[in-house]
Amino acid sequence: MSLKLRITEDMKTAMRAKDTVRLGTIRLLLAAIKQKEIDERIELDDTAVSGIVEKLIKQRKDSISQFQAAGRDDLVVIEQAELVVLLAYLPEQLSAAEVEAAVVAAIAESGAASAKDMGKVMGLVKPKLAGRADMGQVSALIKARLAG
Repeated sequence: MSLKLRITEDMKTAMRAKDTVRLGTIRLLLAAIKQKEIDERIELDDTAVSGIVEKLIKQRKDSISQFQAAGRDDLVVIEQAELVVLLAYLPEQLSAAEVEAAVVAAIAESGAASAKDMGKVMGLVKPKLAGRADMGQVSALIKARLAG
């Protein structure tokens, strides 16, 4: 079953269960998917759908940190509930050791020697880790490896 179809089925299930938080979050996700399909006039595959899920997760994390800084705990709870729903649609995350091994391999493969070569390494590692690791952490790991 494709990811998009699974999300649609989950929406139906949430409707039947009257789970308003889950239903609202899934509707936002489906709207983002539909918008991308309309804008680009294509049918999205699982990889593209995962990219949209990642984007929405990043937005939720940013919102949570902003709301915590502003002392809006009521909004933090809502965003965290949405985050839990969205996280269920990501593929299984890689362990820190697996991410580090992929970064080391990409650095060796690209022949990167300094921080100037970071783009080469990211170009090799991103397709392998997209959706399965936090790319912000991957980027920080690459910077640390190339700096030291």
